[in-house]
Amino acid sequence: MRGVDIASLDMVMFLRPTESPIVFLQQLGRGLRTSKGKEYLNVLDFIGNYEKAGNAPLILSGGKGYVKGEAYDYNDVEYPDDCIVDFDMRLIDLFRELDKKTLSVKERIKREFYRVKELLDGQVPTRMELFTYMDDDIYQYCIKHAKENPFRRYIEFLNEMDELSTDEEEVYAGAGREFLSLIETTDMQKIYKMPILYSFYNGGDIRLAVTDDEMLDAWKKFFDNGTNWKDFAADISYTDYKAMTDRQHLSKAKRMPIKFLKASGKGFFIGKEDYALAIRSDLGEIIHKEAFKKHMKDILEYRTMEYYRRRYAGEVRGEK
Repeated sequence: MRGVDIASLDMVMFLRPTESPIVFLQQLGRGLRTSKGKEYLNVLDFIGNYEKAGNAPLILSGGKGYVKGEAYDYNDVEYPDDCIVDFDMRLIDLFRELDKKTLSVKERIKREFYRVKELLDGQVPTRMELFTYMDDDIYQYCIKHAKENPFRRYIEFLNEMDELSTDEEEVYAGAGREFLSLIETTDMQKIYKMPILYSFYNGGDIRLAVTDDEMLDAWKKFFDNGTNWKDFAADISYTDYKAMTDRQHLSKAKRMPIKFLKASGKGFFIGKEDYALAIRSDLGEIIHKEAFKKHMKDILEYRTMEYYRRRYAGEVRGEK
């Protein structure tokens, strides 16, 4: 179209893609000349360069608020007066998919956090709430990439997002954060550690040490719930499980999860005379904080749910 200047032109067709906003506007400008009797210009853009297609709405809007690397809701783009832009809905979906590719995974996780927070009327989501409302594609990425997984370091993630309450900041500043991190990341190939941790949580009245009877009560309550008994041992029947004695339950608890918790990092779990297991006394100052209780409960619920989610997925795939 070089050298062509027909002011009365009322239709422009884009048949060749360009990556340059300047060239795009120059081509569009060929039809924007005013002329007597000319009321409007129709622009038909048969986009060939799909990777840059999403830039068209931003160019037409004058680029207001454009920030490289951010995604946009194209329904919210403001166009000049009397300017109507109509995209095929399939193309809008394509734009959104392309936007996702321009964002780093870390940024996508942050955006998803804020989306869930908005759904909760501005309340900071717990781990369980974030899991419940998070886009499954993003969640699956989190599970496969430990380094970027906020569920393995949630209180640190909230700190990075500047979303900690004053009470949570006190927990974050001391040994409480390290303890929460430990139970957040401790190996969970089996479920045995969960009832031990629940015995410490004690319905929110957190203990620094648990006796055999206290631990046994939490242990049996956990495995008696629903079909959790199936995880007590491989190929066990319900009749066999119910026939087990308290002594057998205690033996298994001490032989497996208690042993491994004592050996876990930072020495938080320790032996104590007349008790089945204890945690370090320096946590005594923090365990009564509501923020600590909330996070401990949230971790136990999330990790239990995630364990059974993985186990169920394995059963569907036919894994043992």
